[in-house]
Amino acid sequence: MGIPMESTTKRADLNETQDVEATSKSKHKTSVFEAVAHLFKGSVGAGLFAMGDCYKNGGLIGATILMPIIAVICVHCEQMLIKGSMLAVERNKSATFYDYPETVEKCFEAGPKPFRRLAKLMKFIVEMFLCVTQFGFCSIYFVFITENLHQILQSYGIDISLSLTMLICLLPAMIPSLMTNLKYISPVSAFASFALIFGLVATLCLAFLDGPMPSISERNLFKFGPELSLFFGTALFSFEGIALILPIRNSMKEPKKFNQRFGVLNISMLIITLLFTFTGFVSYTKWGENVEGSITLNLNPDDKLSQAVKIAAALGVFFGYPIQFFVMMKIIWPPVKQNMALAQRRPITVQVVFRFIMVLLTFGVALLVPKLHLFISLIGALCSTSLAFVFPVFIDFVVRAQTPKNLGTWVYLKNMIILIIALLGIITGTYESIHEIVKAFYED
Repeated sequence: MGIPMESTTKRADLNETQDVEATSKSKHKTSVFEAVAHLFKGSVGAGLFAMGDCYKNGGLIGATILMPIIAVICVHCEQMLIKGSMLAVERNKSATFYDYPETVEKCFEAGPKPFRRLAKLMKFIVEMFLCVTQFGFCSIYFVFITENLHQILQSYGIDISLSLTMLICLLPAMIPSLMTNLKYISPVSAFASFALIFGLVATLCLAFLDGPMPSISERNLFKFGPELSLFFGTALFSFEGIALILPIRNSMKEPKKFNQRFGVLNISMLIITLLFTFTGFVSYTKWGENVEGSITLNLNPDDKLSQAVKIAAALGVFFGYPIQFFVMMKIIWPPVKQNMALAQRRPITVQVVFRFIMVLLTFGVALLVPKLHLFISLIGALCSTSLAFVFPVFIDFVVRAQTPKNLGTWVYLKNMIILIIALLGIITGTYESIHEIVKAFYED
């Protein structure tokens, strides 16, 4: 479910899992502990460093109440996705696993006649939302790395623009992104994860050591209106890890232990929610309305230890960029190759050129939208909400519609409430994020 997204992050783990499954029927099935670790690694990092800004927009008490509620809805929607996928696999005896887009397609194909013709379209829409989300992650990586590096350079009297600093980061990020094989990229995953966790722990330690914490009474306890829309977007960005759910479950020795009451999913999300809540509460209490889109930016830029923490966090994100980029290319490249004659004749050459262009595009978007916290809210409100809330509800409706008695009043009302919350979040969060981005653009 800002800022460093997870270094190995969400769909990076998804693809690693799928690649392993595709090449061997399962030489190594993951244990419960390993599954928890994968889900934790794939979720923590996406919005962890933005939790201070998230709490700034939600209020100290308001955000603390709403974060667990959002987490519960996310888990419930993930359970609906799992159920839909299991039913789809049961119908096709030759299938052992369906990922998120395939689950949507198969559920619609088996649904009532009016829905069947939408199956291909729904799969395409889900793939596009995954792709846009991943593209946003890559652009956010550029912004995160640049802002931390720029702050360090300024502390040493190197006064260059933010845009030039971002340009300096372009070449190092581009070289590993041109690699077309994940096995050459994935070894940096462990280091990236370690760097991010170290950056978070060190940042919070420095926050506690840097003088007494302000009184809670000095902070806004609740927020309403436009700011709450930004809170919703950032929170959904942080929790959105739904694309990881099916691959991790399928990779387990005992898949049933993934989604049972005290299984992998519930326990992992409980830990992640507590971590997000603690980080957000401490960050907003410490820095108040001055908290940045990444809490590392609130550290003293002249302090050597703070600089080391920023470098560690930036490195974690830097080494995560190629993995995030690889996942995006896994979605985009196959249709490009299929519909381009030159790509079929010279696949490696064309793919490298295409990757070069896509890196430049993520760089260009990051250059145009340099406000980290607003970018995070926009991606969270527009894409993460749809993936985490909307499509799982569609799956549940289509699956239950095959047996009308399963679509009772309670189920109908529950799903409609989730959809209403999602649509309100998408509309208000997207509008407010774009409005603030345009406003910041003209101010700059």
